[in-house]
Amino acid sequence: MSHQIEFYFDCSSPWTYLAFSSAVDLMRATGVDFIWKPFLVGGVFNTVNPSVYANRENPVPVKQRYYNKDLQDWARYTGIQIGAPPVFPVNSVKVMRGAFVAIEEGCIERYARIAFESYWGDLNDISRDDEVRKIAESAGLEPDRFFEKITSQTYKDQLRSNTDELMERGGFGSPTFFVDENDMYFGNDRLPLIRHAIGIES
Repeated sequence: MSHQIEFYFDCSSPWTYLAFSSAVDLMRATGVDFIWKPFLVGGVFNTVNPSVYANRENPVPVKQRYYNKDLQDWARYTGIQIGAPPVFPVNSVKVMRGAFVAIEEGCIERYARIAFESYWGDLNDISRDDEVRKIAESAGLEPDRFFEKITSQTYKDQLRSNTDELMERGGFGSPTFFVDENDMYFGNDRLPLIRHAIGIES
């Protein structure tokens, strides 16, 4: 039986970077129908999950220490580098609009990996046009045409539509997966459950 996995992602999330790495491995190993769903996680937080901001303003020190340890444990386990960007949270709207261009051009996996690495590995401010241009060029996209597209209403609407769609489906953050349309999973650590859901042994 063929399965479908939808991946709602925002490159500004470190946990989504972790999920991306594992999800790509799963996609290659199984050939599952994998659907990329760029969205803006800040829009979701603003609307349905404002507790994220409250926690950032008043973190619990012991939980924050463990959060940092947990993140680095997962990074080592996954084999990726996650640093502490000086600009956090970052406005990822242009990068995430650009993901739709990358989908059209057939280079979304490369584009997303470069965006994640730029922000979490190289600690670049991916809200800056010059950094977004570097990401597009590195992914093989023509930068002037790329910027023409991501500043158009069409691409603004696509990002807003995916963001609204995720909330309508019960989502509240990034990364979020849907297996076969209605089975939702949230978080990078849910990949073993996704594998089980599609009948793949971990």
